[in-house]
Amino acid sequence: MTTGWEAAVEAQIRSAQERGEFDNLPGAGKPIPGRDLPYDEGWWIRSFMEREQIPSDLMLPTPLQLRRRIEQLPTELRDLPTEEAVRSYVAALNTEVVAWLRTPTGPRVVVRPVNVDEAVRRWRADRDRVAAERTAPAPADPQERARTPARSRRRRWWRR
Repeated sequence: MTTGWEAAVEAQIRSAQERGEFDNLPGAGKPIPGRDLPYDEGWWIRSFMEREQIPSDLMLPTPLQLRRRIEQLPTELRDLPTEEAVRSYVAALNTEVVAWLRTPTGPRVVVRPVNVDEAVRRWRADRDRVAAERTAPAPADPQERARTPARSRRRRWWRR
């Protein structure tokens, strides 16, 4: 038995079908995604994050976000051009860490401020290593190696 408003809705749906308003809709004739999967309470947030391409790091509690940023610090600092930029970046991160330490929320995770001088030292070492790799001599030409006699290429382990 249908009520009056249900009959009115059914009549509108039937007239829309007759006009062809439901023809050629996207996804028509395709299975509903995730229909065979077990029920998940967080399905809507997962689909929203995938659709909007939101990184999952944003869902972490503050101390874990800070720990992850500290772990990724060398890769973040690698592209900075000057020591001043490195120091200001680390100082901003340390400000966030200290603010969290004053009023900790979330799980109890050990988070400590980053040593600025150590970060600058590591940044310099990375820059020097990259510069050394760029200026490293090219490997010997195989054709030139073939021209040198084999005896001159071999090192003797004994002396005469």
